[in-house]
Amino acid sequence: MDYEAFFASHLRRLHDEGRYRVFAELERVAGAFPRARFHQDGTVRDVTVWCSNDYLAMGQHPVVIEAMQAAIGAQGSGAGGTRNISGTNTLHVALERELAKLHDKDAALVFTSGYVANETTLQTLGAMLPGCELYSDAFNHASMIAGIRHSGAVRKIFRHNDLAHLEELLKVADPATPKIVAFESVYSMDGDISPIEEICDLAHRYGALAYLDEVHAVGMYGARGAGVAERDGALGKVDIVQGTLAKAFGVVGGYIASTAATVDFVRSCGSGFIFSTSMPPAIAGAALASIRHVTAHPELRVRHQERAATLKRKLAAAGLPIMPSVTHIVPVFVGDAALAKQATDLLMERHSIYVQPINYPTVPRGTERLRLTPTPLHSDDHMERLVEALQDIWQTLGLSLRAAAE
Repeated sequence: MDYEAFFASHLRRLHDEGRYRVFAELERVAGAFPRARFHQDGTVRDVTVWCSNDYLAMGQHPVVIEAMQAAIGAQGSGAGGTRNISGTNTLHVALERELAKLHDKDAALVFTSGYVANETTLQTLGAMLPGCELYSDAFNHASMIAGIRHSGAVRKIFRHNDLAHLEELLKVADPATPKIVAFESVYSMDGDISPIEEICDLAHRYGALAYLDEVHAVGMYGARGAGVAERDGALGKVDIVQGTLAKAFGVVGGYIASTAATVDFVRSCGSGFIFSTSMPPAIAGAALASIRHVTAHPELRVRHQERAATLKRKLAAAGLPIMPSVTHIVPVFVGDAALAKQATDLLMERHSIYVQPINYPTVPRGTERLRLTPTPLHSDDHMERLVEALQDIWQTLGLSLRAAAE
């Protein structure tokens, strides 16, 4: 086989469809978010970032930076290997205790990323529970899909947030069969929220565990930032919570929180945990400091929600095609991959605004969009300049002002 020709042909097809991914070279500036430095062809200029998942700007918060620097100074850079080889660092222990406390669970387990946490946990449970069946929301993240597939268990897909369809599938299953219902709280591309309590009740009625991915909600919802399940009073009904340290908490890593036996089972049997070099102590220390700060400062969540609501109002008032969203995710409809790429290129070239296009397979074909993520540090002036820039680009490209839902 001519491997190079195959690779080149596939890449040409991505280019032709407007789906080839181009990564902007950005230099984050501590203390200046949402400003960053854009490097291109030997030149550097300041840009405004509008599509980061650092939702609360904790990635540059002095509390987090100081904790990371202190841990590096005290313990060095790396973890020394897997936790089986190099031991469990004291900061790993403290972080897992803090995460268990956050979600009101017995125990927690930290992974190198949210992707690894989802894939490892679902794969381990699906493979080892005898005859397990996994029920997955149709819009679940790729990491959940990968874990479910790799488990080799029977998998069934229910229509997005469709309780009737989920019950239809559960009803015909053997009551004695182990089951897991896996779903998310905030779906990150559309900005909608699942009916957590109702899904948990349905899962338990048919003898299933409820597995909830809260990666786009932890830190930002609930009185203490434990997520939408906390906000909606459903935290006690969730059997396994999965979250991330890389978004609202501004660092990197993923985790699960559950009963002591469940967490210990995944710790003891999950190859993605056992054979991965563990999180560096400095990362654990920074994440621990971030969680404690975010938990203690609910005004961050209030400000974040206000900023998201304000941006939505400004976009709607300008007649731009904002898609329906009940969360901090602000999607603006384009509907074509090539045009979405052109729009983001022009935003950078003309207005020094950084946004990435969202195309298939992240979203279905024909629903391509720009995904805006306002933070507590985006000012009214930032928003006014963004709206004016979008109006200019929409007029230049002749883009539709009607959102897909219309």
